[in-house]
Amino acid sequence: MFILLQLWDSSNGHIVFTTSFILIYILTFSGNLIIIIICRVEKTLHTPMYFFLSHLAVLEMCYISVTVPKILHNSISGDKTISFVACLTQLYFFGSLGSTECFLLAIMAYDRYLAVCKPLHYHTVMTSRFSNCLVGCCWSSGFFSTMSSILLISTLHFCGPNQIQHFFCDISPLLKLSCTNVHHTETLIFLLASVILVGSCAVTLLSYFRILSTVLAIASSAGRGRASSTFASHLTVVTIYYSTMIFVYVRPNTGNASSFNKILSVLYTILTPLLNPFIYSLRNKEVQGALTKTIERAFLYAPK
Repeated sequence: MFILLQLWDSSNGHIVFTTSFILIYILTFSGNLIIIIICRVEKTLHTPMYFFLSHLAVLEMCYISVTVPKILHNSISGDKTISFVACLTQLYFFGSLGSTECFLLAIMAYDRYLAVCKPLHYHTVMTSRFSNCLVGCCWSSGFFSTMSSILLISTLHFCGPNQIQHFFCDISPLLKLSCTNVHHTETLIFLLASVILVGSCAVTLLSYFRILSTVLAIASSAGRGRASSTFASHLTVVTIYYSTMIFVYVRPNTGNASSFNKILSVLYTILTPLLNPFIYSLRNKEVQGALTKTIERAFLYAPK
């Protein structure tokens, strides 16, 4: 059995954080669920862009559900314990979904690059079959890439302190509790994190900067303004996600956990899933129009 810490110490902090996390979870889940429903119901949104966005919404619902319900359970019940199997399970799904999100953000950026910079080739390249293939590779690669590190961690012995210096089972604080040599495990995790995070981040940023250069060449100042606003909001979310993940995981020594790392973890485990549906979809006029039509149809066909 391991003992998880909380983000707060005082009783006042306990009430504030618990209430805030409940509201954030409800908003995140409902916001992403709305995106999934709209993208499936509205035929005008049956395009590769919204296909990827719907998968991002599914992923964010799963991603936040890996950590927040357990945090809330520990806070409300007062039981902070978690079994070794449950800890490894949480760690596996957290790492797998995080890796999948990295890959998915990269192909979403590439999709926008093709649409903006190569519009004549877009429909030829980004076919329905190719889109399905890309998404399938994202999910399978994300869940497969984490398996090796989890298998290595499962062979470690934990015979010392059992208090994990984090609010969920994360790699760094968990390895710190092992009483066996974790050098090979740390090296593997560092290499995997470097390839996944840095590689997908490079593809994402390169695609966005190519989009920016194309947007700046737009003759219409109004068009530049709208495109730049969308670009800036997307880049902000991507920067927050990748910068915090890279800082926490792409370091040679993953055994050093800190309070600062816990604060950064809140950004990519809780804040990013909350912002993504609003930044990528709900601010979009096409989505807003589709949402309005869906609501109108629901009221029109509702039983009286």
